[in-house]
Amino acid sequence: MARALLFVLTFLGFGPQKVGDELDADTKERMRQHMEMLQEHMTLFLLEIEKMERERPWHSSIQTVLLSVLLRWQFWFCIGILVFSFWYLWRVLKSIQEPDSSSDEESSSSDSSSSDDDNQGRALPNPNDANDLADYVAQRIYWPLPNPTIIRHQVLDVVEGLLDIYGSVIQKTFFPELQSAIGVGSAFEGWSPHEENIVYCLLIPMTAPRGHSFHIELGNEGDLLARNSSIRVELECTCEIKQASEDMLCFLHHSEKELEKQKPSLLDTLCTDSYLDAEKTAKWFQNFVKSAWVLTPQSQVYNVKVLPSTRSCMFQMTSATKRNITIEIIFGVQQGDSDIFLSSQRTEAILTPSTTWPQSCAVAEMKFIQHITTEAWFHTLHLKCMQVFARMLVGTSISTYFIKTVIMHLLTIIPLEMWHRDDFLLRLDDIVRYLQCCLEEKRLNHFFFGNEMIPDVIVLPPAFQFSGPVNLFEYLEEDTYAYTRMLEELQELHCRLARLMIFGQ
Repeated sequence: MARALLFVLTFLGFGPQKVGDELDADTKERMRQHMEMLQEHMTLFLLEIEKMERERPWHSSIQTVLLSVLLRWQFWFCIGILVFSFWYLWRVLKSIQEPDSSSDEESSSSDSSSSDDDNQGRALPNPNDANDLADYVAQRIYWPLPNPTIIRHQVLDVVEGLLDIYGSVIQKTFFPELQSAIGVGSAFEGWSPHEENIVYCLLIPMTAPRGHSFHIELGNEGDLLARNSSIRVELECTCEIKQASEDMLCFLHHSEKELEKQKPSLLDTLCTDSYLDAEKTAKWFQNFVKSAWVLTPQSQVYNVKVLPSTRSCMFQMTSATKRNITIEIIFGVQQGDSDIFLSSQRTEAILTPSTTWPQSCAVAEMKFIQHITTEAWFHTLHLKCMQVFARMLVGTSISTYFIKTVIMHLLTIIPLEMWHRDDFLLRLDDIVRYLQCCLEEKRLNHFFFGNEMIPDVIVLPPAFQFSGPVNLFEYLEEDTYAYTRMLEELQELHCRLARLMIFGQ
């Protein structure tokens, strides 16, 4: 480095120069002194440079490395390839975005033009005009979110998957045979009052296992709702019946010692005093779900937690995104060939014996709502009415089942063509007036008893078809406090309905 600097200084004219003989002695002396002075300054300068190089040795090494890299042709070749790749990718993306943007502009322009044409052709509803009031309220009111159809199908797939596993593990046992699940309740009917915390309820029909039979006992005579019904289990002779499993022994004609080699009968597992026990049945299926969940495809996506329940199997599926789906499975035994079941569903009674299986119309109600929705697929106002009233009844003693019964009666009285969104105010008024009349008379007839307006798609037992009406408000005759409270809550319902119409919430 020092030598290179000396060469540069000499080249620029600061180094010693040759002189001819024609110069005198004084001139030579001055030149010699000047050269010595320059050499001293240059020596000091070089010493400072060397000192700086010793203090910062990394600087020169980095410069050397960078210089060696820049001089290699491979480096510049790679840089060229990268630049060309980015340029080509930019051209491709630009060519893709141009048609999309042009189509978006065309669609937005067409949408705006069509909306302008629609607005010009159809005037907005005027709330001051009585003719436009229904349309105004229908547009302003809060309409609940659409029914979670996709989740309903997903729930059915989960339960059917569990039933497939169940069918493969009970072949050599004597537990009840389970049929395909039937979705019941507001979530499957399409009017669930809550978008969040929806409980998807399914009824699983049960039939007696081989060597057993179910006998329905409807309880007290004259009790048409059969709240105290039960299911008696009896053993049947299988000696002369060719069984699928050749090693099955008849529970009636083989000794206890021989039967020890065979799985226990249903009487020894899920029964209490020869009657099918709803609580034992629910607990048994809860244990099955815990052990069989790992075999389902949904176990790769959801974690399952069985929730406490005495008369049903309720479990919650949780995904990785903390999304919850709650499923409740109730069990039922079909009453003949009808749509009425004796189910393990909870009742309003404080204490329900475990061997009691109340009569349930849940399947018949679901089929009726489904029938109306199919017949009037473009008029779904009845579902919206049930959903809106279910929201307004929160915190009151007026059961949503009463409103559901009122709406089912009105659906058979008022033509389906009049259940349109434009008739929203009229139908809300009809529902409130019908309920008010029922409260004043203390009489609300059960929909499925003695009703000649039941569609043919619903199959009812003869006792339902030929019996007289059953009054759901019969208890109000004796309970004066409950009657007074319901009248007050009906007035509050009027206020909530008015607030819903005005503010839309």
